Amino acid sequence: MLRVSCTYSPSLNDSDYCGTSMRLPRKLCVTLGVTVPLSLFCIHIFTKPASVVNVWNREAPKDLLDPSVFQPSEKLAHIPFKWKEDVLQLLPRNSCKCEAEATLNIPFRQELFGKPYAVEFASAFDQSELDETKKRREQEFKKYNMRYHNPTDSLIIAKANSPLQYPTQGVEVHPLKTIIIPGLNIQDYLKKIYTVSLSATMGTFNTAAEVDEVTVKGAGEGHITLSSPNMDNLNRQLQFISYTNTIFNPNTADIVKFQTDEHSATFYIKIHHPRIPKLYDSGSSNSKYNISTLVTIATKTFLRYDKLQNLIDSIRKYYPTVLIIIADDSEKPQKVEGPFIEQYLMPFGKGWFAGRNLAISQVTTKYVLWVDDDFLFSPRTKIEKLVEILEKTILDLVGGAVREITGYYTTYRQKISIFPGGKEGDCLMTHQGYHHAIEGFPNCVVTDGVINFFLARTEKALQVGFDPRLSRIGHLEFFIDGLGILHVGSCDDVVVDHASKIHLPWSKSETDKEYAKFRYPKSSDNSANVNLNLYYFKNRFKCMTGN
Repeated sequence: MLRVSCTYSPSLNDSDYCGTSMRLPRKLCVTLGVTVPLSLFCIHIFTKPASVVNVWNREAPKDLLDPSVFQPSEKLAHIPFKWKEDVLQLLPRNSCKCEAEATLNIPFRQELFGKPYAVEFASAFDQSELDETKKRREQEFKKYNMRYHNPTDSLIIAKANSPLQYPTQGVEVHPLKTIIIPGLNIQDYLKKIYTVSLSATMGTFNTAAEVDEVTVKGAGEGHITLSSPNMDNLNRQLQFISYTNTIFNPNTADIVKFQTDEHSATFYIKIHHPRIPKLYDSGSSNSKYNISTLVTIATKTFLRYDKLQNLIDSIRKYYPTVLIIIADDSEKPQKVEGPFIEQYLMPFGKGWFAGRNLAISQVTTKYVLWVDDDFLFSPRTKIEKLVEILEKTILDLVGGAVREITGYYTTYRQKISIFPGGKEGDCLMTHQGYHHAIEGFPNCVVTDGVINFFLARTEKALQVGFDPRLSRIGHLEFFIDGLGILHVGSCDDVVVDHASKIHLPWSKSETDKEYAKFRYPKSSDNSANVNLNLYYFKNRFKCMTGN
C-alpha cells in the first residue's frame, strides 16, 4: 500500500513534496489526502445494507393483516424455518405510515420528479369534531362492509387428502333458478357402502335422474345424502345433482359443503342475474370510425365565455358535426348558440364536479370526450386515435396530452396505491408514472390517472360519477373513486392546446378577476378543506403521500 504523509523540505527549491516512497508535489498530495478518504466513505455508504434484520424471528409480524395463515398445524410445528424479509415486506400490513419519502438532494430534483409531500387528512378537523367524525365514519364503514361483503371473498382451501372432486369456482345460478352442479365425483378406497352428502343454506338439492343401486335421502331439501355399494353407480348419480336457489338475493353466493364420513370439501355457487348488455348503435358497420355517432364532447364553463367560444371554434375546424354539451353555472348565463350544441344551465356556482355529472349524464353516444373550456383543438387533436384504442382494447378511459403555451407537454399520469392502516384509516399514495406500455400502441401506456383531456366509455364514467361536493378544486378524486372500476390508459400523441394562463395584473378583465375568486379559494374558505374531508370520511383514508 502506498503510504502518504506531507512534509516540508526547505532544501528543495522547485516545490514542496510529500514524503513517500515516491516524491510527489504537495498539491497532488493534498488532493489525494482529500479524495481518497471521501471515495472510501462514499463506497461504504452506498454498499452497506440499509438495515440489519433478525431473520430468525419465528413469530409472524403482528401488523400483518392475517398472521394466522402462518400458524402451522401440530404435525408441522417442530419443523424450523427462516423468514425471507424481502418477501415479508411485500405482504399487506395493517400499519401503513404517511411520511414524505426521503430523497437525494440533487439539482433539479423537484422539477424532474416532483416535490415529495405528506398530508394528514385529520388536520381538516378540530379535535372535538374529529372524534365524532371518526365515530360516524367507522359506523358507515361497517355498513359498507355489510353491503358489499360477498361469500366468494372467503378463503376456501381444497384439502390435498380429500378423495372428493368438486368445482372450485365458476358455478353460477340465476336467482330462484335451477342448475346441474358439474364435476361432482368421488374416488375412495374399497368400502362396503359409499356415502356422500351435500348441504347449503340458500337453496335445495335434487336429482335430475335416478340411478340403480343408489339411495337418495333429502331430495328437495337443503341437505341431501346419497349412498351406494357401487362407487361407479354413485358417481353416475352425482352427475345429475341439481341445485335450486330458494332465497332471493341477486348478488351473493351459497356455500356448499360436499362430504363423506371422513372428508369434507367446500365450494360456492354464485347467485346473480345475467349481465344485461348495453350496446351503442354507431349507425355504420364500416371499419372507418364515424366520430359524430361515436363521440360527444362535454365541458363545464363558468363565466369564461370568450375562452369557451374559442374552444368551440377550434373544434368546428376539425369536427363540424360532433355534438358539444356544455354545463354552465354562471350567475348571468349567456346563450351559446350554434349547430350541434346543447347548453344546460345550473344553479349559480353549483360547481365543477356537479357540472361534469350534468354534462356526461346527457351523453347518448358510446364515448364522451372531456375537455376544459380553455382548451383549443389543433391538427394533433385526433379523436380517432383515442377511439381506436378504446375500440381495440379493454381500456375504459384513455387520456391525451395537453400542450401549455410554454411548449411543455403534460399527461398527468398517476399510479395510485392504497395501503391498509388499521382503525385510523388507510393510506393513499400517488406517484407520477405508469404501469406498462400497450402492445400495438407505441405512444400509449396503462396508468391510473390522466389529464383533464380524456375519452371514456360513457357508461363507465357514469358508473364512477363525479362527487358534486367538489365544487371548485378536484380531478384526482374521480380516478381514486374509479380505482378498480376504470381501466385507464394514456397516449401522448393526441394533443390539445391550453389557452395561456399568463395575465399581467393590469390586463386582467373583470371576468378574469371574478373567475379567480371562485376558482382559487382562500385557505380560510371552508371549501378548501372539502377534499380533505371527503378523503377522510368518504374514502376512509388517514393521509396521502406522493410527488
